Amino acid sequence: MIRRLSAGFILCVMMCAGSEAAITKETVNEAWLKISRAENFPIVAITYEKSNSPNAWVKFKSQKDFSVHVTEGLMNILSSEDEIAGVLGHEIGHVRLGHYNKGVGRKVGWTLLGIALGRAGGVAQTLGNVGMNLAESGFSRGQEVEADDYGTELLKKAGYDPYGLYRAMKAFADNKHVTQPNGFNSHPPTARRLKHLQDKAKEVSGKQEDRQQ
Repeated sequence: MIRRLSAGFILCVMMCAGSEAAITKETVNEAWLKISRAENFPIVAITYEKSNSPNAWVKFKSQKDFSVHVTEGLMNILSSEDEIAGVLGHEIGHVRLGHYNKGVGRKVGWTLLGIALGRAGGVAQTLGNVGMNLAESGFSRGQEVEADDYGTELLKKAGYDPYGLYRAMKAFADNKHVTQPNGFNSHPPTARRLKHLQDKAKEVSGKQEDRQQ
């Protein structure tokens, strides 16, 4: 049996998105093509999932055997090619940085605990889900930050706005898809992550301005 490995920008929530996608499949495909070519990364067809959860992930078997998945829910909350390119660059970062080679193993659809707490099913059920999600979590907060930095650098390398990933994360926050600071979440708290992404984008933009002078 092949072990299914996936993770990264997985931000599943129990909220429905709109029926109209803010970005199209053509936009996602174009972003994936550009971001992959800039990194000399294997280009595979995007698998589109009919899910309202805003989510993107890599199902990883090896460096040469993987698939990339994007949900309709993610497309619903993003508004530009730069944003989806940032998300996809983040996923490439997890692969390139060897995070899958460090014992990562998680199921698709890991629900952020900070959002799940207090929602449907009551406290008892939620606490049960906490145990399940802890067992499934893979990437550490440090690895998520590393992938954020990688994705931001890759945006500039591919000719995109370095603030694309920052704006994608802000879109999650604006739509109430956030990670609260607590001891259970593997993803960094959203407010802290946004600040870091903003600072990183400013740094990358500054490097480009220095080269042009």
